[in-house]
Amino acid sequence: MAISPSASLDDVDRRIVEALAADARISNAALAEQVGIAPSTCLTRVARLRERDVLRGFHAEVDLAALGRPLQAVVAVRLAAHDREQIQRFTETINALPGVLMVFHVTGQIDYLVWVAATDTQDLRRFVVDHLTTHPAVAHAETSLVYEHTRGPGVLGSVDAG
Repeated sequence: MAISPSASLDDVDRRIVEALAADARISNAALAEQVGIAPSTCLTRVARLRERDVLRGFHAEVDLAALGRPLQAVVAVRLAAHDREQIQRFTETINALPGVLMVFHVTGQIDYLVWVAATDTQDLRRFVVDHLTTHPAVAHAETSLVYEHTRGPGVLGSVDAG
């Protein structure tokens, strides 16, 4: 049973999370040394952070072009209605589609932002037409190509005042 992540993190936990966010492949020994605690303590703390859902997974940053999906887009989707059943069906459908990198359920005139990776413009067109504009829950979809994206420092990262 997971413990609520809302319980506050102490300074050591924050340093562990920050170090893992920077390099999830760091060894436990190196992480313990960087944070200034014993390796056994570090292992226990990481396990507790996972149990509390503070650490939800470890991910690889992948070159999408190397996987044959060099074209990225963000599709803004507005639903026709906003009942729970329709929202749940749409969310389940969109999260299961190949090429979907992330789905954001947002406020405002747009209901969802869907980040996708496609093989080319025709593949992107098929994705939008076959899975979005023809979906019974969708009233409108607008596609924006992604020229470039970069990762920010994250919540715990520091910003140089330089």
